This record gives sequence, C-alpha cells and structure tokens, in this order.
Amino acid sequence: MLISRTPVRISFLGGGTDYPEYFLQHGGAVLVTAIDKFCYVTVSPFLSHLFEYSARVSYRKVELVKKVDEIEHNVYRECLKLCGLEKDIEVHNVADLPAFTGLGSSSTFTVSLLHALHSFKGEFVRPLDLAYEAIHVERNILKDRVGCQDQTIAAVGGFNVLEFRTEEDIVVTRIPISPERLVEFEKHIFVVFTGIRRKASEVVAKQLKKVADNTETLKQMRLMVDEGWEILTGNHSLSEFGELLHRAWIAKRSLEVGVSKPEIDRIYQLGLDAGAWGGKLLGAGAGGFMLFFAPPEVHPRLKQVFADRQVLEVNLNAPGSQIIFS
Repeated sequence: MLISRTPVRISFLGGGTDYPEYFLQHGGAVLVTAIDKFCYVTVSPFLSHLFEYSARVSYRKVELVKKVDEIEHNVYRECLKLCGLEKDIEVHNVADLPAFTGLGSSSTFTVSLLHALHSFKGEFVRPLDLAYEAIHVERNILKDRVGCQDQTIAAVGGFNVLEFRTEEDIVVTRIPISPERLVEFEKHIFVVFTGIRRKASEVVAKQLKKVADNTETLKQMRLMVDEGWEILTGNHSLSEFGELLHRAWIAKRSLEVGVSKPEIDRIYQLGLDAGAWGGKLLGAGAGGFMLFFAPPEVHPRLKQVFADRQVLEVNLNAPGSQIIFS
C-alpha cells in the first residue's frame, strides 16, 4: 500500500485570472498558499482472481467493478485509464475537509490520485508536470470549467505567486518572506465557514461568459497580485494587505451577480464591523469559506460574532503533494 497526501489552498489575490479563457490573451497570476488541510489517497494491489470484480474504489460510496470503464466516479475512472491501470487495484480517498467549500479540494483530489497512481507504477513525476496532467484531466478530458491555480498549488505547495502563460507553462515564484513575517501574517488570518456549499464550475460558468466584459476588472485584479507581493516582502504595515483584500473582494463581486448573495454580504459586513481590515470569499464565489484579515487582538471578537459557525484554524506554506507511506 502507498498513501499520497496533497494540500488544499487559500487564494488571496488574482483569482479569476487563472482561467485560460482570460490568461491566454492577457496573462494571469495569483497569490496563493497551500494550507495544512489535506486530501489522502491510498492505493494497494488487489487480487482480482479471488473475487468477482477486478477493481475497488471508495469515496462517499464504494464501487466494485469488473472493468474500469464501469466506474461511475469520473475522476477515478479517467485517471485510472490515463495511467493504464485497468485491474488488480484498490483505491481509497479521505479528506480533512468536505468538497465544494472554496478551498480547491476537487483539484487537490485529482492531483493526489494521479500522484498515488504514478507512484504505484513506480513512476516519478515532477510537481509541475503533475499539475499539468491534472489540468489536462479536468479541463480536456472531463471538460470541467476549472482554472489552473488549484492543481498547481496542490502539486507544488508553498506560498507563491503563480503566473499563467499557457496550460502547460506556469511559472512558480516562492514569496521571499522571512519566517518571522510569515508567522506574523498567519496570526492575522481568520477563516469561517458560511454554511453554504456549492459546485465551483457552476458558479464559474456565468463568470466565463462575461470575460470580455470584465477584462479591465480582471486586469486590475492581476495587478493586485503585484501589490500584495510588495506589501508582504517590504516593510509595509499588514493593514495594507487587509485593505487590498477588501478592494479585491469588491472587484470580484462585480464580475457577476452570483459571486455573492445577501447572506454572504451579511457575514462579510459582520466581520468588518468586528474590526477586520478586509477579507474575501474563498474560491469561485456563492459559498464556502470566508477569510478575514484582522489584527490578532480582534480575533476573540470575531470568534464571538461567529460563535454559531465553524471557524477553521490553518497554517500556511504547507508542502505540496507527497507520498507519505509506501
């Protein structure tokens, strides 16, 4: 048996510019970090000649199949086929967090599964190549409306700026932030669950139809990545980062009416009223986790305000996809 472990992410700035529909014309970038919440995939040999089926996969349900083509779960099915694994295999998935919550868990699963399957075959794949393969599976094989940041940060990990040129040409630049500055930055992060789960591709579909109309806004959102870099690596007050997040959220909301909704606006305003400098809804919009950026002394007040909601404690700069047992 072997086990892969792959992180989900928090995207701070530039989200929306990581879609080929935009960046192939204008270039895109995001400021993003992997966090210490993971997807795990286990793979082990299966002695099919002793059973009435050839492969076993499990997630929320268990599938026992004679042929890989019979697998209902599309990511399992297509990744197994892509890796040439047709029988005598057992694959399981567990995760620290549920899907459809704005942290990129769907793409994290794809990366984790591909990493585990290649390792099962004795194949080493470079992190960026793993990201490219996951992008290919999701966008070209499954035809999902996904961007390219989630697969990349899941594969490479860290706290980075990712620049998107093509779907197979992504530049990863580690943010040169000191350990002390990173610890200080982490202390300002407050993440709360809105209680709303949604499928990102359905939210994104409407946004992609308006890329041409939103080009200037998306260009400004791309430039905010550079602003964030300067704040984090310079001697700027971190309050400036919070204010930048607020500007980015206002820009994000303007892309399409479905990005937010009254309940999300209410949650965001509660956070601001409690003393947060700014924040944003994580992921494509319409639900999931809300991030606030607030001075540490304000966090007890935020916990009181959101006492009826799940608060998520996170550490940033997590490692990328790894094989942790084999």
